Amino acid sequence: MTARTPDPTAAPDAPALHRHVPPPGHVALPRHAAPPRHVALPRHVAVAGAGLAATQTVAALRESGFDGRVTVLGAEVLPPYDRPPLSKHLLDRPGPTWLADEVGVDLRALADDVRLGTPATGLVVTGDGVELATADGTVAADAVVLATGAAAVRPAGWSAALTLHTADDAQALRERLAPGTRLVVIGAGWIGAEVAGVAAAAGVDVTVVEAAPGPLGSALGPAVGGLTARWYATAGVRLLCDVQVVDVRADGVTLADGRALPADVVLAAVGARPATAWLDGALPREPDGSLRVDEGFAVIGAPRHVRAVGDVALRRSARHGWVPGGHWDGALRGPEGLVTDLLGLDGQLADVAPYVFSTQLGHELALFGQPRPGDDVVLRGDPGSTDGWSAVWFRPGADDAAAILTVDRPRDVGAARRLFGARDLPRLDRRLVRDLDHPLRETALA
Repeated sequence: MTARTPDPTAAPDAPALHRHVPPPGHVALPRHAAPPRHVALPRHVAVAGAGLAATQTVAALRESGFDGRVTVLGAEVLPPYDRPPLSKHLLDRPGPTWLADEVGVDLRALADDVRLGTPATGLVVTGDGVELATADGTVAADAVVLATGAAAVRPAGWSAALTLHTADDAQALRERLAPGTRLVVIGAGWIGAEVAGVAAAAGVDVTVVEAAPGPLGSALGPAVGGLTARWYATAGVRLLCDVQVVDVRADGVTLADGRALPADVVLAAVGARPATAWLDGALPREPDGSLRVDEGFAVIGAPRHVRAVGDVALRRSARHGWVPGGHWDGALRGPEGLVTDLLGLDGQLADVAPYVFSTQLGHELALFGQPRPGDDVVLRGDPGSTDGWSAVWFRPGADDAAAILTVDRPRDVGAARRLFGARDLPRLDRRLVRDLDHPLRETALA
């Protein structure tokens, strides 16, 4: 594949993403994942979206030898850019981080027709092709890759709150933050924590309000997520948990317990949802708007020339079950397998492990895998120390490790990445996992 963004949390011995090597997770899957050989291969592929997943799809098509026509329809007028820096580097990177620089892909040089600021507004699927509606007319193609990403959630009645998902969002937020500004962040998830830490470090007066009992509860569960609560005070951020916001105004918010929090800026950081409303019944969608896809990213319930990747996809994984979108690695690496499958090429499909990295409140986090409620949690190290720690989720009563979180432990990052490189969940010795003197990579059972 193309040059790729280095992982800021990777251990020194972790595989560099920019090298042309098969990433961990390449496993042989049943050949039913490939399209039947008698199906005509596409000569025109339309890509709806112009973010990381779309950019990598176009690159994978060309690197696989596809010499047909490629059309890209993007909603934003800006060239493709990387989204993680929008929160992690909100105040120290005033401009977008262009994907042409980060992953080395020039979308305009590879695609035949790139229409930025021209989103797809409708889809008609036929037995041998698709038609995409736009404000400028219809685009007909033999195959479509849906990579329209996600949109930030803004609950009804919260029009006074800002959100953070696009470069324009970041610019609007950045322009309103200055030392002494009162910022109320609603939501203590990944984005809320990152913005809170960055803003507080710049002298902004920050309060974070979380409806759950603790931070990162939906991502890490209450037990592990709660271990991050102490970071807020250390970073100079007030954290209010287990309380809901009932009113949002330009000058503050009101909580369910009657407290009023004055603010100059309110940021709603309560999640994102797949941006698929424009499909409007053309394809079967999940309640959150996601599209179920198989191992080759073919949309289940649609002809195989309809694919989806990135934030819009709910992917079937032999290792993890159903994997939702929103993972940066999925958008980076998934398109290679999609193209291999779409074009009927020989090759292995990567079962990419869910992966999140976050820089928040003075700490570096990396999460591999997918925790589930009810999993057993084994801690590795002392969360109260300054030496870093990790958490491992095991399937109840079993040796199968479902997820690994590392906190300020770069030596565990590379090991965790490799452990999720096989077809099945890694089987680890719980006793050895607890022992910091035992390298994580050596905790695997035979």
